[in-house]
Amino acid sequence: MNTFTRSNATTFTIVHARYLASKIAADMHLFAVYYGSPSESRIRDLSEELAELLKGGYVADYEFGFKKNDTWVVSCRYTIDESGGTDSDDRSGRVVSTADVTGASFYTYLTKSWKWSQLNQRERKAIEDSLPIQRTVNDRPGDGNGYRVSDKTYSSNGTSASRSSFRPY
Repeated sequence: MNTFTRSNATTFTIVHARYLASKIAADMHLFAVYYGSPSESRIRDLSEELAELLKGGYVADYEFGFKKNDTWVVSCRYTIDESGGTDSDDRSGRVVSTADVTGASFYTYLTKSWKWSQLNQRERKAIEDSLPIQRTVNDRPGDGNGYRVSDKTYSSNGTSASRSSFRPY
């Protein structure tokens, strides 16, 4: 009887984090094309913020879209999984292009992971101060008049971002 042990140690670097963030930024670019927002510089800042937080394992989920009256009109939510359970890396795109965003504003919402809660206040502040986006604590918008569809998964070196899109009826 032959037995063997296999070890697969991987390191998730800023390069991997930026790759994953670039897929999400590509979806954001499509929102800009379809809905006129966010700006290119805003997408760059949001992408860099996301990459830096992904690198440390500090993101549980990330959502962007358009909200009105504290509910999503249209959005893309990415749930982060560091377990290495998927090799799927879909092409970015195919975001909802026909939502009526009249009177709605572009918005992002980030939920930090349990790893973030393990940091002390000084460590958190140092990370937050280094980011191009300074967030305030707000509530996540609720789902508006529509439904969610799980439609894409992006991955890099054992970390994945599974997308669910909120689509209006």
